[in-house]
Amino acid sequence: MAWTYNNSVIRAGRSWTDDNGIKHPTNWGSWSDEEKTAAGLVWVDDPAPFDSRFFWSAGNPKSLDDVNEVDENGDPLLDENGDQVVTLGLKSQWCAKVKQQAGGLLSPTDWYVVRKAEAGTDIPIDVSNYRSAIRAYSNYLEWQIAAVTTHEEFIVLVEGTEDNLSVFATWPEE
Repeated sequence: MAWTYNNSVIRAGRSWTDDNGIKHPTNWGSWSDEEKTAAGLVWVDDPAPFDSRFFWSAGNPKSLDDVNEVDENGDPLLDENGDQVVTLGLKSQWCAKVKQQAGGLLSPTDWYVVRKAEAGTDIPIDVSNYRSAIRAYSNYLEWQIAAVTTHEEFIVLVEGTEDNLSVFATWPEE
């Protein structure tokens, strides 16, 4: 990533001043690694890449299940209303995404349902079948999410594999 001094990134081509007031030249980048280290510079690697959908940071997976947050004493952490603070786990987050996607797919045909309720006009069978298929698939996805027991299984469910598409990529079509 970069050379740093006292946790500050030292930019190539710019001079910098150390704690002793010594101003180092703009060509410090041409120094050997030993010379840089002797001057107090520290090399910091780029952080490891990670998928923020599933991890807080590299090697730090998000919880599958909801987490009741606690303070440093282990007491429940409460919000301004006195309610327990809960960090939603991946299962809750992705079930919400499934519901949102199903709602988006159903939305263009909602007017048929309103027309049926208001005027008694039948919903065309193909529209009714499509809407039923969307609801059934949404329920199936939520069941799949709930059945996952490990972080690795969850990632495979969402991402799929080389041989199998993600179940999230195969919604019914009109």
